Amino acid sequence: MAEMAIVADGLVKRFGDFTAVDDVSFSVARGEVVGYLGANGSGKTTTMRLLMGLLRPTAGSATVLGLDVACDAERIRPRVGYMSQKFALYEDLTVRENLAFYGGLYGLPLAELPGRVVTLAERVGLAGREDLLAGELSGGWRQRLALGIAMVHRPELLLLDEPTSGVDPAARRAFWNLIYEVAEEGATVLVSTHYMDEAEHCGRLGIMRSGRLLAWGAPAELKRQTVQGEIWELTADPLLTALAALQATPEVIEADLQGDRLRVQTKGGAGGEALLRTVLDAAGCTVTSLTPGEVTLEDVFLALAR
Repeated sequence: MAEMAIVADGLVKRFGDFTAVDDVSFSVARGEVVGYLGANGSGKTTTMRLLMGLLRPTAGSATVLGLDVACDAERIRPRVGYMSQKFALYEDLTVRENLAFYGGLYGLPLAELPGRVVTLAERVGLAGREDLLAGELSGGWRQRLALGIAMVHRPELLLLDEPTSGVDPAARRAFWNLIYEVAEEGATVLVSTHYMDEAEHCGRLGIMRSGRLLAWGAPAELKRQTVQGEIWELTADPLLTALAALQATPEVIEADLQGDRLRVQTKGGAGGEALLRTVLDAAGCTVTSLTPGEVTLEDVFLALAR
C-alpha cells in the first residue's frame, strides 16, 4: 500500500454560522499530483490552510506527512511549501533577496543560499530578473516568484493555491511542466484551480462546491461515472433559434452556445442524432454539421452541481 502524504477524515471548519469545509475526506499518496477543483468560495483555500495547520479543524482530523495538523503544525510547516493566493512577497526586496530571505527562514545554510537562488530563478523563468524589485513585477512574474519561494527549501509536499491565477497561457503551461518536474523528483503536489482544463493535468482530482467534496478520482473515471447520456456539437442556421428549440426539448439535458456552434447533452436512449435533427427541422433550422463531442470536466462539474 502506498504511503500517504495527506489523509483528511471528516474535516469540518466553521466560522460562526458559516461552514467553509463540510465533512471532507480524502487521501493523497506520496508522489501524486492531485488537483482540487472548484469555484471561488468553494472551500479549497480553507482546506489547504487546515492542512498547513494555519487553522484548527472544528471537527474531524487530518495528517500531513504522518503528522497531526491539530497538534504538530510546527513540525509540518518546514516540510511543506505553501503558495497562497496572496503570497507575502516583500515588494521592496529584489527577486534575489526574496528568495534568499525565505531560504534563510526555512533554515537553508548561508553557504548554500546563493547557488539555490540562481537555480530557482532559472527553474521558474526569472533568470535575468534577479535584481528587479518584487513590487515592479507584473502579476505573472510575481506568481513565478511566489512558486520559487514555495520550492526554496525542497519541500516534501507542495500546496499550491491557484498558482496560475492571472497568468498567461504560455506561462500556465510552463507552471505545469515545472509541477511535474518537482513530482518526478519525489515531491507530492496538491494544487487548487478553477480552470477546468488545468484539472486534466492531474492524476486525480477532487471537486468542491459550497464546502463539500462532491467527487474524488481520476479525470477519466469521473467523466465515465458522472456524465450520463451523449454529448453533441453542431452548427445550425439560425443559431439562436436552434439554441432556443433545443433548450425547450425535454430530452436535452443541457444546450449551450460556444462561439459559432452549439454543445448539447442529450439523455441516454433519447435517439441522439435523429432527435436533434427532428427538433431543429421542426424549428425551421438548417443543420450544417453534427458530430459527437467529448465529455469534459466542465460537464462533470455541471452534472454534480445539478
